[in-house]
Amino acid sequence: MRILKYIFLLLFLILIGLSVFVATQKANYDVTRSKVIKNPRATVFNYINDYRNWETFNSWILEDESIKFTYPELSAGKGASCSWQSGSNSGNLKTIYVKENDSISQKMVSNNENSQISWKFKDTVGGTKVTWSSKGTLDFKSKVLAFFQGGINSVVGDANEKSLENLNKTLDYEINTYSIKINGIVNRPGGFYLKQFKFCKEKDITRNIKIMLPRMRRFFEKNSLVMNGKPFIIYHKYDRTNDIIGFSVCMPIRDSIFISPGSDMQSGELKPYTALKTTLTGDYSHTQQTWNKAYQHIAKNNLVRNTSQQIIEVYTKNMDDNKSPSKWVTEVYVPVYPKVVARPAYRKPVDSTSVSTPIAAPEATP
Repeated sequence: MRILKYIFLLLFLILIGLSVFVATQKANYDVTRSKVIKNPRATVFNYINDYRNWETFNSWILEDESIKFTYPELSAGKGASCSWQSGSNSGNLKTIYVKENDSISQKMVSNNENSQISWKFKDTVGGTKVTWSSKGTLDFKSKVLAFFQGGINSVVGDANEKSLENLNKTLDYEINTYSIKINGIVNRPGGFYLKQFKFCKEKDITRNIKIMLPRMRRFFEKNSLVMNGKPFIIYHKYDRTNDIIGFSVCMPIRDSIFISPGSDMQSGELKPYTALKTTLTGDYSHTQQTWNKAYQHIAKNNLVRNTSQQIIEVYTKNMDDNKSPSKWVTEVYVPVYPKVVARPAYRKPVDSTSVSTPIAAPEATP
C-alpha cells in the first residue's frame, strides 16, 4: 500500500513538473515552410487566393471528415473570408492584404486563438517557390497538446509541409487534366435572364467571374428567385489590342422580371440562334484554348461567324457542383450562320421519245 502511495506521489510530482515545464515554454511561435510548385506563379497564386480551393489541398481539412465550411459572397482577394465548424471546434479565416501574384496576408481565429498567415510567391526553376509562414500565440491547453506532439514548430510545420505537397499534386493533376471536344452545330434556345455587367483586363476575367457568381446567387436567394438552368457568361466586347473585355454574368429565369432603376442587376432576353458548340472539361484556364479550337473548326469548315450574336459560356458543372477543377464542364457557344446546303444544278427534262434504247449484244455461242 505504501508503494502505491509513493507511485501516486511520484506521478503527481512528474505531472506538476511537466506542467511547470510546459508553462515556462514560449507561447509564441513562428513557423515557415517552402516548396517549389510545378505550375506558373499566376496559377498557384490564384488557386491559393480563393478559400474555396483550400478543401482540395489543406492537410488539416482533408484529415477531418466532419469539418464543414461556409463561404460568403467573397471567397478570393482582399476582404475574402471563410469559416468552419467541426464538433466543438470552430474558426474563420480572412484575407487582409493581397499583392497580385506576389503575396497574401491572412488572419485566422481558431477556437479563440489568433494567428497570422502569410504567403510569398516567387518564380524559380521548375515552377513557383511558395513560402508559407504562420505566427501566433498558444494558450496553456494548446501548449500541452503541442508538447506531446513534438512541439508547435513540428505540429504546424508538418501540417504546412503536407499541405504544400498536396497543393503540388493537386495543381499538377487538376489544372493540367482537361479535354476539349467539338460537339458541332446546334440550335441554341433563347430565354430570359438576369445579369451583372463588368469591364476588366483579360487576365482578370476568371477572378471577377468567381466573385460575381456568388453575388448573383445571393441575389436570387434573397429575392426567392429560381434559376431556370445553369449560369452563363455573355461576352459583349473582346478587345485584345487594348486589353478591354466586357462581359455579363447571367442567371437564366423562366419569365421576364422588372428591375428597378439604379440596381446593379439588369434583365435581358437571349434570342434563339445557331452556334458551334464546344465543350471544355477541366479548369477555366483552358477556356481560351477552347475558343481557339472552335475558331479553327469554323475556318476549316467554311462556317461564317454571326457577329450579331455574342459568344456565351455555360457553366454546366462548376465549383459548386464539384471541388475538383478537372471535373468542371464549360460549354462554349460561338454563333454562326446556318450552313446553306447547295441544291443540285437544274437540268432540263429530256424527252423520252427521242432517246433510243440500246440493244443488248447477243450472247456468245459456246
